[in-house]
Amino acid sequence: MNQRFRDTIAATETKRTVSAQCLFGSNKSHRIQMARPTLFIFSGLPGTGKTTLAQQLAADLKAVHLRIDTIEQAIRDLCDFPVEGEGYRLAYRVAADNLRLGLNVVADSCNPIELTRREWEGIAQAEEARFVNVEVVCSDRSEHRRRVENRANSVPNLKLPTWHEVIAREYHSWTVPRIEIDTAGTSPGISYEQLRSLLNES
Repeated sequence: MNQRFRDTIAATETKRTVSAQCLFGSNKSHRIQMARPTLFIFSGLPGTGKTTLAQQLAADLKAVHLRIDTIEQAIRDLCDFPVEGEGYRLAYRVAADNLRLGLNVVADSCNPIELTRREWEGIAQAEEARFVNVEVVCSDRSEHRRRVENRANSVPNLKLPTWHEVIAREYHSWTVPRIEIDTAGTSPGISYEQLRSLLNES
């Protein structure tokens, strides 16, 4: 290995170290210190603003964003069969591959039941990565309904759920610590600042 190549590797490793320590820039209040990759596990009913926050976090961290809606619809389009747990199972494998590479992963799904919540955590633990549970809610029922009934569809061919389907969906109470973001009455920007602040404290 020649000296120039050694210098290039050293410079790359230094850049990676600085990036990992300053995920949100030089402002200390916006840092998340991480020695290991992190799996950010987003959960919440449709229309709460979950995907908006998950995408913003992934963009800021240059992390892998795994959206279950996209994965499940791709399976329907390509395989033409009803999708149940296949989307989550596929996402687990992709998440594990990227955590193994040392990349942060943002998992964006409804994640409504204890089974899938523990499975996401298990993926992180198996890869010796950190994980953070983030639940996004909208406590204003009227506002939540307006969002569900008026939101745009960003996944081709995906049939969005109706308000009745959203409120009828099985959704378990939480039994483990998580960051909760209530987006009712706030802008996406304010909600995201709250999320960043809570992540820095975790």
